[in-house]
Amino acid sequence: MSSTAAVSLIARREVMAKLRDKGFLISSAFIAVVILASALLPALLGGDDSTYDVGMVGDPAGFEEAVQAQADALGAEVDVSAYPDEAAVRAALEAEDIDAAVDGDQILVVTSVDGVLQQILDRAYAGLIAAERLSAAGIDPAEVATAFDVPRLDVVSLDSDAQRDQQRQVIAIVGVSVLYGLLILIGQYVAMGVVEEKSSRVVELLLSTIRPWQLLAGKVIGLGLLGLAQLVVIGVVGVGAAISLDVLTVPGDAIGTLAQVIGWFLLGYGFYAATFAAGAALVSRQEDLQTVLLPTIGVLVAAFVVAIQAVQNPDGPLAVVTSFIPGLSPLVMPVRTAAGEVAWWELVASIVLMLLATVALVRLGGRIYAGALLRSGGRVRIKEALAESAS
Repeated sequence: MSSTAAVSLIARREVMAKLRDKGFLISSAFIAVVILASALLPALLGGDDSTYDVGMVGDPAGFEEAVQAQADALGAEVDVSAYPDEAAVRAALEAEDIDAAVDGDQILVVTSVDGVLQQILDRAYAGLIAAERLSAAGIDPAEVATAFDVPRLDVVSLDSDAQRDQQRQVIAIVGVSVLYGLLILIGQYVAMGVVEEKSSRVVELLLSTIRPWQLLAGKVIGLGLLGLAQLVVIGVVGVGAAISLDVLTVPGDAIGTLAQVIGWFLLGYGFYAATFAAGAALVSRQEDLQTVLLPTIGVLVAAFVVAIQAVQNPDGPLAVVTSFIPGLSPLVMPVRTAAGEVAWWELVASIVLMLLATVALVRLGGRIYAGALLRSGGRVRIKEALAESAS
């Protein structure tokens, strides 16, 4: 069997095994639902709190017009209904037909009044009282209103791309969070598969027909394709929902940032998958797996923490330095790039360093994997595994 055929066979085996795994399918669906919900909930929940039903006792002159004017100023919608007396208003409140009612100088509610609604009613009431007092003093309220009808100050941002940068940062941090979760999830799938094969002695049968590096390559490629598919589906669902609901106003930037996250997944996955596989080959029991994987998971956690901090200070020394360190750069660099703080040569240098480190780690991890794969019993030392592969 050729090397290509052997690697393809192992990769296909890993893909089909996971596609039959209910846990894998459920976790994939759960992540997609969470991302979709994060885009849908703001649109579904927003605006409901800005619509109010208000009752008023009698029909005070100008009250409804004053309420509507204040509601328009605050971007809310208020429906005003007149009731003949206080008893009728109280009945409407108890039946939850209205949110609040105005009776003279009182606001009647069942429990409490919404802050925006209270502001609308207070302003409307104050305006009516002020108009009455001005009229009593011989001053035309209309002239006073005209004098105070001054346009609002215009807000001019010195950074015209501030909104775009903010949206790119949001997409980047969500993408990096998903990337962080997938690297740990898929990496542990690789590790658990290695230990399972060792403990069941299946690996001895496999290595009778294929070489260790072919087995490692097939496992890494197969699970990597699944992780990539998960990331693409999650990204397309999330970005598509956000764009359709106008949560994101710059589709091109969203797609570009998502493409960067996917690219860094490909770079980071090869690095971490080799580490997870090599670490898992050192033990023969699932109970011992977390111990050997702890340093690698610690690096991923550190990278995620730095990436979160880089959102606030993408040009700070910590973010800049870690964006060039292999293992940390896949999570830090997308955030810095989204903030627009990265020169082209920095991006190229970070990618080259990551590629060189991945090649070196894959070769080293492959040697450890080959030397420790057939060693059962207790934990194998890295030096012993390297010596075994060299012999």
